[in-house]
Amino acid sequence: MRLSFVVIAACFLALPVHSEVTRVEWSDLIDESAQDYEDPFVELTDKQLNTLRKLVRLQALLEKGGATPEQLDQIQVDIEAIEATLAEEGIDANWLISQRWVVMERREKAGTAANVDIDGVTVSLGGFVIPAPRDKDGSQMAYIVPERGMCSHVPPPPPNQMVRLRLSDSWRPSTVYEPIVVTGQIRIDPTQKEMLVVDGPVLMKAAFTLEVDDVQIFGPTKTSEEATTNRASVLMGRIKATGGAIKDE
Repeated sequence: MRLSFVVIAACFLALPVHSEVTRVEWSDLIDESAQDYEDPFVELTDKQLNTLRKLVRLQALLEKGGATPEQLDQIQVDIEAIEATLAEEGIDANWLISQRWVVMERREKAGTAANVDIDGVTVSLGGFVIPAPRDKDGSQMAYIVPERGMCSHVPPPPPNQMVRLRLSDSWRPSTVYEPIVVTGQIRIDPTQKEMLVVDGPVLMKAAFTLEVDDVQIFGPTKTSEEATTNRASVLMGRIKATGGAIKDE
């Protein structure tokens, strides 16, 4: 992660300044008002979270039934023991369990809410490019993400941290996770498209689309250049083999 920020910062320092272009950081894409919410799970330790998950599983088994009376009695004993253990730590287990869907909705909103202040603005944004199949209208497409490896070796970022790029025919990515800075008009335009990335099919959920006017290319580091090129070859081969098939939702 540290390397990613260093590379992006170096990209921006190398760019000329244009008064009509707003340089933005990834944090500028987020709607800050959606980030302030109560999450009662955030202060739990890993051990407490695992204990809570075990309690949910046991409660599901008890509700499902189908076991012998002796087994059901033991499940009930285990449930009461876990509830008592968590209560000693000041945790109301059943209240927390009742809140998990509420918190999930809050987290999803925080991850999808986009900053309306940059909607329609011409911006420059630095990140790492992922090649994508052409759009239905024939436009060359790609994605830009804030960290190298996202969507393949690690999960995709939240939608408000992924931007879909509509490229001109004068440039297309030659490598996966090549560090670039793109300039163009950014719009809030939520999309969901399933495509093949390095490790298989991934649902690419982006809150923004950016119409690219200019691309500044910064080659991969020597230590990652060969691996990056190999991943790009695999990805582009898969896209070609599937005819650039994507699923729109």
